[in-house]
Amino acid sequence: MSRQTRQSAILSIIASQEIETQDELVTELRRKGYEITQATISRDIKELGLIKTLTSDNKYKYVTKQFVDAGLSGKLLSVVRETVISVVTAENLVVVKTVGDSAGVVAGAIEQLSIGEVLGILADKNTILIVCETSRDAMTVKEKVNRLL
Repeated sequence: MSRQTRQSAILSIIASQEIETQDELVTELRRKGYEITQATISRDIKELGLIKTLTSDNKYKYVTKQFVDAGLSGKLLSVVRETVISVVTAENLVVVKTVGDSAGVVAGAIEQLSIGEVLGILADKNTILIVCETSRDAMTVKEKVNRLL
């Protein structure tokens, strides 16, 4: 079995089931005929960029980062859409302006996206400062934030 085939099976499993632990993932892969070790699963999870997210029944499950990009909770996505006034870049920085005291909530939502280009996020009451390594990274982050709006 190739690494690519195994990783494809992992993506299929997490897309169709709520897998909370590596042990559960090993069990499902073995049911599908894959002989797998915990160390291999751990490497695959890292290579695939899988993360855990909280489900509606307060359990965690593995998802892809793309799923999180598209899957902010409805309420949180609504808050982001209703409160963000502007998103601009300045060199390697992204500045997000929000209404009222909502910057903390919006910053939390942006952090949940686990955007690789983000080095750090600071927020006060109505302004979020996102630090990136390069101006190109800042433009990418700006585009990703704008896609939420």
